[in-house]
Amino acid sequence: MSFTVLIPARLASTRLPNKPLADMGGAPMVVRVAQRAMQSTAARTVVATDSTDIIDKCEAFGVAAVLTRADHPSGSDRLAEACTALGLADDDIVVNVQGDEPLIDPALIDAVARLLNERPDCAMSTAAHSIDQMADLLNPNVVKVVLDARQTALYFSRSPIPAARDFAGKPWWEDGEKGSKLPKPLRHVGIYGYRVGFLRQFPTLPQAPLEQLESLEQLRALWHGHRIAVHITDEAPGPGVDTPEDLARARQFFP
Repeated sequence: MSFTVLIPARLASTRLPNKPLADMGGAPMVVRVAQRAMQSTAARTVVATDSTDIIDKCEAFGVAAVLTRADHPSGSDRLAEACTALGLADDDIVVNVQGDEPLIDPALIDAVARLLNERPDCAMSTAAHSIDQMADLLNPNVVKVVLDARQTALYFSRSPIPAARDFAGKPWWEDGEKGSKLPKPLRHVGIYGYRVGFLRQFPTLPQAPLEQLESLEQLRALWHGHRIAVHITDEAPGPGVDTPEDLARARQFFP
């Protein structure tokens, strides 16, 4: 199996200006993300960016990068342009690793790519892990996913799904033998595998009403009838970086 890792990196950020270039132990964050991705079995890892500054920094550290337009409304649009620039075929697989995940597990990247390769019925793949705390289930900033019998996504939501009617807000998965037979809630991990042909099509699909309600782009795929295979990982991913506080915590791993 051969696949490409693409890392979208936009210089503008409302909460953390110039986030991709934030220093982490002597290297920009986007470079740290790429270095982790390069430890996977991907044939190549490429940063897709709208900034020549990011291009220059990546090249200084031996990281491949491609310049894309600055007016893309989403990361998937940027990746679609990058696929064309890199000459990728419609049947090729790419894994989208977010540019603010400097602690991404290379094994998780491989697992997401492998799952899509094994599921020709799916246009996308992603990952999830079990939720252990009721507070996380109730937190709208924690995106949940429910699956069918083949571990294909049925729905993603910021609301607590599945809703356990008979457990009155208690963690049903801790209710002895009865709870062990019920599905645990799953937290969605924001990593995606795509078939390139679908990735090129995705930005042209009309936004879905559910996507707009939940502010979750992956619901557009489900709305239009495309399947998403979900890899269940035992380990929660390392912390991403959205705020100055997140950056300070992540820097501790890169002294």
